Amino acid sequence: MLLILATFVVGLALLAFGGDRFVLGSEAIAKNLKLPPIVIGLTIAGFATSAPEMLISAVASAGGNPSLALGNAVGSNIANIGLVLGVAALIQPLTLHSAATRQQLLALFLVTILAVPLFFDGSLSRNDGYILLASLLPLTALLVVLSLRSKQPDSTTAIATSSSVDMGTPKAVMWLIIGLTLMLFGADQVVTSAEFFAREIGISDLVIGLTIVAVGTSLPELAVAIAGVLKRRYDLVIGNIIGSNIFNLLAVIGIAGAIEPHKLDGRVLELDYPVMAGFTLVLFVLAYNQRKKQVIGRLVGGILLSAFFVYHGSMAWNIFST
Repeated sequence: MLLILATFVVGLALLAFGGDRFVLGSEAIAKNLKLPPIVIGLTIAGFATSAPEMLISAVASAGGNPSLALGNAVGSNIANIGLVLGVAALIQPLTLHSAATRQQLLALFLVTILAVPLFFDGSLSRNDGYILLASLLPLTALLVVLSLRSKQPDSTTAIATSSSVDMGTPKAVMWLIIGLTLMLFGADQVVTSAEFFAREIGISDLVIGLTIVAVGTSLPELAVAIAGVLKRRYDLVIGNIIGSNIFNLLAVIGIAGAIEPHKLDGRVLELDYPVMAGFTLVLFVLAYNQRKKQVIGRLVGGILLSAFFVYHGSMAWNIFST
């Protein structure tokens, strides 16, 4: 038991340090390439911090347990908005440049809604998986092009001119890789120790995917978010959340369907997916306004975090009351 606890603590420490190094490397790369950090968040950070979810999806589906993969994807998206964004806003109110974020949040919300018809038959087929996977690259490319066109030098997205980081690209890539490696290893330690306790008390694979594994695989996003807000790189934080959620919907669920088609658990469509869509809608509404800048303050952060805990608390109540 002490070994499991030590593993959990070490995992958290690796996540914290890895997140700081990852943001440092991302910031330097954005500066050297004269890219707005939301592009880094949508692409490099979004893909990298979704790597645990994609790996778990492939392994779980290949092992005949696609329910864990689906629960992981849906639960991670809920955690990214409720937990990650909520904690980030509590630490430091996030000033977003709505001209850049509005399009990306609209795309995320549309992907969330347009994916629903694929599940109307109550199953995730191999064709469904292929459709989701095939949509990922063109959508990401479109969002990158739109972000570059909407870049404004005087905004917080102008990391190329405002950043104090002075680092060559090779060194920045090195820190990016080191940070990602530490975050992935740390997340694995945290998830492994948490799963041990969950299985000991008989929690189902779907619920484990929605809760423990989802939160665990969202820890890299949390580490990036905390390090990002402390460095006032708000667009990197929001870009990472948007990018990660898009990768979860299209890549993680797509991988699960392509490898192991299966019937969907009824609670996913009746409860968990609508909750995820609701969190996404709230985030979109927060950024959709006519002002040049929008702030996600501590009050909103507290509401998001509270809603996240209510969702998880209701699941815990259902588990232990039956």
